[in-house]
Amino acid sequence: MSNRITELFNIEHPIIQAGMIWNSGWRLASAASNAGILGLIGAGSMYPNVLREHIQKCKKATDKPFGVNVPMLYPNIVEIMDIIVEEEVKIVFTSAGNPKTWTKWLQDKGITVVHVVSSVKFALKAQDAGVDAVVAEGFEAGGHNGRDETTTLTLIPMVKEQLNIPLIAAGGIATGSAMLACMVLGADGVQVGSRFVASEESSAHIDFKKVVVDAKEGDTQLTLKELAPVRLIKNKFYNEVQELYKTAPTPEQLKELLGRARAKRGMFEGDLDDGELEIGQISGLIHDIKPVASIVKDMLKEFEDSKLKVSNL
Repeated sequence: MSNRITELFNIEHPIIQAGMIWNSGWRLASAASNAGILGLIGAGSMYPNVLREHIQKCKKATDKPFGVNVPMLYPNIVEIMDIIVEEEVKIVFTSAGNPKTWTKWLQDKGITVVHVVSSVKFALKAQDAGVDAVVAEGFEAGGHNGRDETTTLTLIPMVKEQLNIPLIAAGGIATGSAMLACMVLGADGVQVGSRFVASEESSAHIDFKKVVVDAKEGDTQLTLKELAPVRLIKNKFYNEVQELYKTAPTPEQLKELLGRARAKRGMFEGDLDDGELEIGQISGLIHDIKPVASIVKDMLKEFEDSKLKVSNL
């Protein structure tokens, strides 16, 4: 399948494996790229020297294109960007910040830049900043999220209506039928996160993967909007947040409860009680842990099967 996204990244299929903190190391990214989609290393949970190591290992594990996702609020952002250039990474997805800050600097070094947004307003700002493509992410998505709570089904056609550059849909996508739906709505490709958390190559702790597989409808919730909205699985930590909300807490009190390294404890170390277990609503449709290659194969088959079903309506 060839379109604006496959041509932009030089990949076989218009699917991007999301660069997620504590889940997206070199094993996941290289497996995704070897399956014919775009793999992303999630730099948000990596010290600069760790990111360099993951990039180098990824280059050895695949000869296909891969990229790095960089939250621009990262404290070591200059060092991170320098490493990306030094290691000759050709694709960067930026998020959580102003795309004007780094887009031209990266493009001047031959790097393709994509920015992640959660609204039409920010999609247009990204386009004005000169990015090569935009990921529009609905609030079904796991992890840090938009404040407007716009669903993917609504967001994609609204962004498409005003955007000229390639559009990638994200949020609530784990199946081929969802991929087809997003592309019918105007997306050129899809970014998939939660489904790849529950893969054999994900760097997430096995206990977290099992929680994702066992999740049902309603098990995730968007919370902590006063700090940065985040969708996570309800657990002991989530319940403590809800109890604190009953006291009308200040942002400082919420920060104190959140503390540091909650996401690492939950997703990477497997602390299912006190950790932050970030995952999307679509976890209710994820029922097994499989190799990345199998996940991609299943998605593509369902995509083609769904096209046939629609043509017969």
